[in-house]
Amino acid sequence: MKIIDARTIVVGNPWKNWIFVQLFTDEGITGIGEATGGLSTRPNEAAVHELRSLYIGEDPRNIIALWDRLYKSLFLDQNAAMAGIEMACWDILGKSLNVPVWRLLGGQTRTRIRAYANGWYQGPREARFFAERAKEIVAKGYTALKFDPFGDAYRFLSRSDFQLSMDIIRAVREAVGDSIDILIEGHDRFSVSTAIEVGHAIAEFQPFWFETPVMSTEIEAMEAVAKAIPVRVVGGERYATKAEFARLLNTRVIDVIQPEILNCGGVTGLTKVAALAEAYDAFVAPHNAQSPFTTVVNSHVGVTVANFLIQECFDDFLVPWSREIMSGTVHIVDGYIELPDGPGFGVTLNEDLMANYPYAEGNFLRLFQPGWERRVSATH
Repeated sequence: MKIIDARTIVVGNPWKNWIFVQLFTDEGITGIGEATGGLSTRPNEAAVHELRSLYIGEDPRNIIALWDRLYKSLFLDQNAAMAGIEMACWDILGKSLNVPVWRLLGGQTRTRIRAYANGWYQGPREARFFAERAKEIVAKGYTALKFDPFGDAYRFLSRSDFQLSMDIIRAVREAVGDSIDILIEGHDRFSVSTAIEVGHAIAEFQPFWFETPVMSTEIEAMEAVAKAIPVRVVGGERYATKAEFARLLNTRVIDVIQPEILNCGGVTGLTKVAALAEAYDAFVAPHNAQSPFTTVVNSHVGVTVANFLIQECFDDFLVPWSREIMSGTVHIVDGYIELPDGPGFGVTLNEDLMANYPYAEGNFLRLFQPGWERRVSATH
């Protein structure tokens, strides 16, 4: 089997243009991947095609060898385009053997995986709104939900913003009760001293974790905050290499890491990072803020990983047509992702419908601008 062609499809989700990769083979099997990149839509799409000479003509079933070739050819580097290509190869392999990808990864350690809701608080930064919306999310069956209450704060948090943030967290906790896990997102925004102040303040609400309270690539800063506050600190979505994760885990105060499958090397990379975490008695909770397709891919890995903790999921809070442009996506039942049994990843793209939602320059999320929580396209 050989790869004979590649195609990219950009779909204009209002706050992040999605990039889908298709690899075509001489045996008629097509594999699907994703290479979404936030503010890097055009560069990521171009990278998929610029790498063509390295994968066209290759056997897509030799996934490790193909990744190694791409990695070395990029002078020991990796990117989302490579991850999208790697995903598509796994999809082809599964389809060629008529088995789901999770079967190829060693089979299931569980039949479903726990999910937490994100992207649900699209509206005003007001305690009452967050509380009302949180009740709706719990009514959908979710047992965990994540949110960033800190507005456009950057490094420092004013007294009024501090109070509003605490009011929002308190309102959510009171709305959902003590049996629901709340996860507080920091988005890398604070200085160490501010993060420590916030970390102590939120402890009374018993959050599941405080995510990336400081610039998460600054491992010493992450360690300092984790040692100073009585709340679990997590991070890792920005990391690409196993060495970065090893340094974070070696602090011994970070025991949950959040690899992003498009950053850390696709399906193979995510499984390797999970194995690395296992060596430190740590858990993985994969970051996932892409299309419903990548939720499926993460889920195939998640059911196989023994030290998997929980999966981020935006799917129920995206634009309604996000589930119409593809079939075979996963669904949340009683707070858990139920995984389909189709060959490969089990997803089929509806290209005709996708064409109705083209790339748009305003389809980007700008986290440090007022009102970003609404996740509305800048062109609207």
